[in-house]
This record gives sequence, C-alpha cells and structure tokens, in this order.
Amino acid sequence: MDLPVMPPVLPMLAKSVPSVPTTEGLSFEPKWDGFRCLIFKDGEEVELASRNTKPLTRYFPEVVAAARAQLPARCVLDGELFVAGGDRLEFEVLQERIHPAASRINLLAEQTPAQYVAFDLLALDETSYVDRPFAERRAALEEALGGLAGQAGACHLTRTTTDPAEAERWFRQFEGAGLDGVVAKSLDAPYAPNQRTMLKIKHARTADVVVAGYRLHKTSTEERPLLGSLLLGLYQDGELQHIGVAASFTAKRRAELIDELAPLVVPIEEHPWGRWQEFLTANPDRVPGTQSRWSQGKDLSFVPLRPERVLEVGYDHMEGRRFRHTAQFKRWRPDRDPETCGYDQLEEPVSYDLGDVLGG
Repeated sequence: MDLPVMPPVLPMLAKSVPSVPTTEGLSFEPKWDGFRCLIFKDGEEVELASRNTKPLTRYFPEVVAAARAQLPARCVLDGELFVAGGDRLEFEVLQERIHPAASRINLLAEQTPAQYVAFDLLALDETSYVDRPFAERRAALEEALGGLAGQAGACHLTRTTTDPAEAERWFRQFEGAGLDGVVAKSLDAPYAPNQRTMLKIKHARTADVVVAGYRLHKTSTEERPLLGSLLLGLYQDGELQHIGVAASFTAKRRAELIDELAPLVVPIEEHPWGRWQEFLTANPDRVPGTQSRWSQGKDLSFVPLRPERVLEVGYDHMEGRRFRHTAQFKRWRPDRDPETCGYDQLEEPVSYDLGDVLGG
C-alpha cells in the first residue's frame, strides 16, 4: 500500500457543546452511533482502522468487499461503521461483530452485515487533503462519492447542511433512527488528527433511578474500600430491571459512598437480582455479574443493596432497555419512592427511518 496519507492516523475528534451553534461558517452532519473507522484503499488493498488505530479489517469482510467495489481506486476516508436493524442503528449488534473466530466472523457478516458512512476525505489518488479546509475536502468527497446515493451497497456518503435550523431538525428527528446527535465542523479548518476541533451536540436527559448495588473500584483495597460504580434499576411490571451504571466520582467521594451505603447491604439471596446468579454467560439484559467476551475475565461481581434509595442521573439516550453510556450522578432524591421509578418517565424519540437519513 502506497498512499499520500498512510496509517496509522488518529482521527479528528469533537468536544461537546450544549446546543446547535448558530455562528456562520459551520457545516453540520448527523452524528453516527457506531465504530469510528478510517478506510485506506490502494487498488485491491483495503485496510480498516479504528479510532485508536487498531485494525478492524478482519472483522468486516463485507465492508472490505464493498470498499473495493464502490470506492475510488486510491483514497483515505474517515467515517463510521454501523449495523442497521430494520430502520434504525443497533450498536449492540455491531459490538457482536468483534469476534476471535473466523467462522463466526463470516457467519455474522452474512447475518448482521455492517455498512460504512463516509464523512471526511484525507486523500484521493495522489493528493493529500489533510491540510485543506473542510469545504474543499467535502466538495472533493461529494465528487468522488456522489454516485453512492443511487447504488445498492454498503458504502454511503453522509448528509451535510450549513443551515443551523436544518441541523436542529436533524437533531430532533434522526434520533428516532438511532443516531447520536449532530456534529459541526468549521468550513475553513484543516483535518486535525487527534485534536478536538469539531463540535458535537448530543441529547441530554435526566431520570430518577433506583440504586440496586455497586461495584468496587479497581484501586479498592480491603483496608480502604472504594466504590467504583453504582448499579441502577427501574421498575417494569413490578420487577426491578437493570438499566445501567453511574460512575465518575472523586476518590474522596468513592470512600464516602461505601460508608453511606453500608446500612443497605444485603445478602444476594435477599436481593431482587439474586436469581441472576444462575447466568454463566451474557444475556439480553446484560445483567450485573454475568460474563461476556467484552468483560475479558474481569470480576463483575457486585455488592447488592436494598433498593431503597433513589437518585437523579443524566443520560443521553437508550440502547434497548438500558442507558447507552454511563449515566452521570446528579443528586439524591429522598422525596421519591423507588417503586414509582419506572420506564414510563423516559422520553421516547419519534421513530425515524434510517433510509431517510442516508438518502438525502
């Protein structure tokens, strides 16, 4: 492989802002919820690289084949790998694609094929575009990939707009297709590897949840126990369901929480989740204490607590019945009855067809 821009390349990053900016000179695009991926293509040679430059090529043979068939002969693209289930993205299904067995990889490539959406251009033919402004990179990308919109294939070109009002509409509507928000890029800025020069606007919501247990921090010792993360639950049909975790506490607060929660510690047999001890492998609810290949042998046991305390957390969006990312601790809610904390309080995004996002 001999390209104007060669791997490894760390992709350009984004910093969070609370709302869609209205300043001039910005280009907006959907924020895809998948695996960040740079594609390096030189003829029949195709390499897929992750955000941290690790190779993804062997896990997505169908994307490699699509890149050979659909993309320019020599190019370097920045984009996102995703898996669509019906009319929306399914991140958990995408995670399942990282598997050590070649036979499993080939089977999943047929059963849950991934797709690729390109949103930036680093090189084309003999030319590097890294130092060129995004407006020029986007124009060249559209010229090179403009024909993808009319093709049946796994490679796509993302939509963009310079209208903040349109970006705000995308922010509200596209979540229904499983997208993560909106990204803004300066039309004048060059491609800046590993620099947070883009802006990302993600959904921010709050929910009142039940504290059902905790895991110890990796630095915890018998002499100085430290809380690592709180396990959170919501009630559905009278049963407490695991919905995610809250973390990111200071060392001082980790020690304080151990003492604060000590009166609530109960034997696992007396806990609503005691029956989950029987699970030896991961299950659809990803319940605490169960193993999967993502846990890599880590101790996932937890300290069960009587589900009596309620806290308010911040979250961005859901993945099935769970928080997609780690929730942010906001405050305790002593005024809330745990049994009143259910899924009905969670905002449901309006359904939206992924095909409409891709077909603009």
